[in-house]
Amino acid sequence: MPMHIHTPLIESRPLGALSGAAVWLKLDALQPCGSFKLRGVGHACEVRYAQGARHFVSSSGGNAGLAVAYAGRQLGVPVTVVVPQTTTERAKELLALEGAEVIVHGSAWHEANQLALTLLRDDSAFIHPFDDPLLWEGHATLVDEVAQAGLKPDAVVLAVGGGGLLCGVVQGLQRNGWHDVPVLAVETEGAASLHAASLAGQAVEIERITSVATSLGAKKVCEQAARLLQEHPVHSLVVSDGAALDACERFLLDHRVLVEPACGAALAVAYEGPALAAYENVLMVVCGGATATLEQIRQWRAQQG
Repeated sequence: MPMHIHTPLIESRPLGALSGAAVWLKLDALQPCGSFKLRGVGHACEVRYAQGARHFVSSSGGNAGLAVAYAGRQLGVPVTVVVPQTTTERAKELLALEGAEVIVHGSAWHEANQLALTLLRDDSAFIHPFDDPLLWEGHATLVDEVAQAGLKPDAVVLAVGGGGLLCGVVQGLQRNGWHDVPVLAVETEGAASLHAASLAGQAVEIERITSVATSLGAKKVCEQAARLLQEHPVHSLVVSDGAALDACERFLLDHRVLVEPACGAALAVAYEGPALAAYENVLMVVCGGATATLEQIRQWRAQQG
């Protein structure tokens, strides 16, 4: 039995009224550890456990590490998570609650990742936060559930960090025969590594992460995500931190679910309206994120002026 749950698919009347489309929310914020990450991470951990791994190592600013910690607890496997200094106190508290060993290292994810790779023992498995076909296979189940519900969207809106969710959703679209369904891939200014790849024609490293949406903080998307820009109708969109933070607060008011700014980036596309006007049925991946509090979101908002 998979570790992730089959999440609700509901129509959002508030977002529909703003965008002119029927907006369907795939509420992966309701996964047991708070984000979509459990789909792919749970699958990867179960496969690695079956192959003999008895220690999981992860590098994550929050949600991927949280999913590894949850999966490890379910399987009875100790977990070490290396997080960068930008990680919120809330994220560290939640990781400790799941029983993980938490190590803080580096100014950004790539530095945390470098240390994580040195901690592997003979019986360890490294669970990458976004660049692993096992993850994509697990994330693709999100689209399978939408297909089972009888909805074929005209477009899918999702947030992009390292590209794991994008890879999984496109895999899900393709295995359900939906090669024609475009994906609107949204990032915040200051974390727009997919947008940089779309301009360069290949995965490239951006200079630094300056966005408050630290869950999107990969300086370079995985190669598979960059390839999908050529192989599937993927449209790169960029929103401001302010728009993402506003979307978090508005979504909390509209649907009583608190999400991180990374997820708010995707929601901002619906709250700002025009980008969805060309579509009739839009699937919005509410990817979630458990590591930001409302107080933190409001502090970030105040800093934005």
